[in-house]
Amino acid sequence: MRYALFDKQKDELILLARVLLMILFVLFGFHKLTGFSGTVGYMASLGNPAPTLAAIIAVVFEFFFGIAIIVGFYTRPIAFLLALYTLATAMIGHQFWKQTGMAAMGNEINFFKNVAIMGGLFLLAVTGPGKYSIDRK
Repeated sequence: MRYALFDKQKDELILLARVLLMILFVLFGFHKLTGFSGTVGYMASLGNPAPTLAAIIAVVFEFFFGIAIIVGFYTRPIAFLLALYTLATAMIGHQFWKQTGMAAMGNEINFFKNVAIMGGLFLLAVTGPGKYSIDRK
């Protein structure tokens, strides 16, 4: 009985979870898309050997894949790929172990935020998008 608490609202909660998980990706993916030259410059500042390609990948994963998950299109594979992308961004962009002071603290928080988001994405890859989606599974 206690495990059936949300059974009647399961699909609505999965929809809400998809939207909440993707707000961050879609918002910052949109900023990367509309400020593309700045995104390329940032990728170059990270020492990326192919900053334009990295910027394109970031826009596709964050903005376009984010929208796909919100509407529930190819949710399971995209959630899995987005989890791997999130791990890569944590490892590349939040190297707190190489820093000290406030920079280390801020990047440690962001690193583990990415790890937590990965958990939500893996869960979504397993559960699927629910009934309110293009996939409808």
